[in-house]
Amino acid sequence: MALIILGHPNFKKSFANKTIIKELRKSDLDIEVRHIKELYPDFKIDIKFEQEALLRHKNIVFQYPFYWYNMPAILKHWFDEIFTYQFAYGSKGDKLKNKNFIPSFTVGAPEKEYKTLGEHHFRVYEFCKNLEQTAYYAQMNYINPIYFHETSLAAGYSENEVKQKAKKHAQRLIEKLKILE
Repeated sequence: MALIILGHPNFKKSFANKTIIKELRKSDLDIEVRHIKELYPDFKIDIKFEQEALLRHKNIVFQYPFYWYNMPAILKHWFDEIFTYQFAYGSKGDKLKNKNFIPSFTVGAPEKEYKTLGEHHFRVYEFCKNLEQTAYYAQMNYINPIYFHETSLAAGYSENEVKQKAKKHAQRLIEKLKILE
């Protein structure tokens, strides 16, 4: 069973993340999706409830759009509230030990812009070091991110193109989760 922490601040307008979640739900995987912006529009997160959800699952997927080289604010806030001392870290903070930490996100810009000399200067995986460190600190198994580029309609990609890429992304995520079960 996998837990999907959906950290999209404007999910209703999403093509990519909405398609990924739809495909995951259609799969034969046993998943629980927690859309944290919908659950906590006021950012008042039920810490105990979220921690209990984490405890029920071995595979934890963080699904979100890549915003300003990071995760959206609601997801960052979720981490700040949930990955607490003596739960995720500390002398007794081993509650997430050996669980799989799986980043899954969408990137608006084309891949060619995420090169050393590209517009964004760094490769995407370099922006994920904070995720890897978080997993390491919580004694979780960091799984390399699953992501794809060119999701921005403003950049000229069609809705159909984005949805097709999102379906392929979802399939890669489904295959990874089946391997990890």
